[in-house]
Amino acid sequence: MFWILGVYLLLNCAYLAFFGVVGLLPMSKSKKEAKHFRKIAVLFPTYQENVVIIDSVKSALSHAYQGTFEVVVIADGLLPETLATLRSLGAKVIEVFFEKSTKGKAMQFAMNQLKNEGFEMALVMDVDNIMSDHCLTYLNAAFENEKKVVQAHRVAKNMDSSFAFLDACNEEVNNHLFRKSHAILGLSPALIGSGMAFEFNYFLHLLNNIGETVGEDKQLDFMIAKDNVHIAYLNDVYVYDEKIENAKVFTKQRTRWIASQVEFLKKYAFEGFVQLFKGNIEFFNKTLQTFLVPRMLLLALLFILVVQSFFNPFGPSNIFWISLFASLCFTLIIAIPKRFYADKRLYIALLQIPRAMFGMMIALASIGKAKKSFMATPHSAKPMEKENR
Repeated sequence: MFWILGVYLLLNCAYLAFFGVVGLLPMSKSKKEAKHFRKIAVLFPTYQENVVIIDSVKSALSHAYQGTFEVVVIADGLLPETLATLRSLGAKVIEVFFEKSTKGKAMQFAMNQLKNEGFEMALVMDVDNIMSDHCLTYLNAAFENEKKVVQAHRVAKNMDSSFAFLDACNEEVNNHLFRKSHAILGLSPALIGSGMAFEFNYFLHLLNNIGETVGEDKQLDFMIAKDNVHIAYLNDVYVYDEKIENAKVFTKQRTRWIASQVEFLKKYAFEGFVQLFKGNIEFFNKTLQTFLVPRMLLLALLFILVVQSFFNPFGPSNIFWISLFASLCFTLIIAIPKRFYADKRLYIALLQIPRAMFGMMIALASIGKAKKSFMATPHSAKPMEKENR
């Protein structure tokens, strides 16, 4: 049993370490030039968030773009006064009503409402997201090369608590391992749920076949991979996202994420190998990612296995477990941006790792809840950090 577990965890660490090293290579800068400026729908799916959505919409409406764009709020459970404020600001509001809400169903309904309004691109934003300068211009230019899907670089909007700083580190580690490194090798980056742009009609096609899932971004990932459509990644084009402030919200969010991973592991584990034999490496790679142990759980598990190896005569030696633990630590160290190491908040945030590990264990035990309710992550109207403005 220990040897089987050892081989499985070795493959986990090897996968992460390989892409960790590849992610250290540079990427070319994104281009702004375009022959055609597309009409863009900037979508804000919003579930019972009556404060932060107003600030996000104000920011989006002031965005500079040479072409035409419209801010569309997909409103699920918003107060009448919030709806009135959004309309007075100039946003288009599409109300949705579902017995069981999902982001995928809400976007599907809205896209079908918009399909005859001449939109050529759709950009999906979270309720708290803010675009960096010229974001739409860069995204538009990326579609000049006949791209159908583009993922922007999502970064932290706030790092005002130890947990938020730790979550910001986690975001950048994900960007390094699953987006930048993949793009460098010519593979599609993993979609992240926001800051992702689509050719309008293709997105409409995807949503009309998405079904009901707690992880619409992962479902889109698999559907796009099966279509053999390549996703572009703009590493230097940013969308700012609010980070988790405390362990309770962290656990709630990760419960939904783990439930999503388990869902797609069951759904696509076999098909991933079928697609590999058909030459679809993208789909197989997405499947491999569902087999990976979430990093906080992996870190905790390897630490426990290192400790037990000094007392347990069975299975791999303590040198084996120590090597895996050191490999994972090395991967995480190189994946965190260099600028973070100059910030003393990083070293305070590291003290939150045990709480994050415990939260992940609770999340793992609570994944059944994600199937019964939407479990939306709560947000607050957090200002952006000065260095991000």
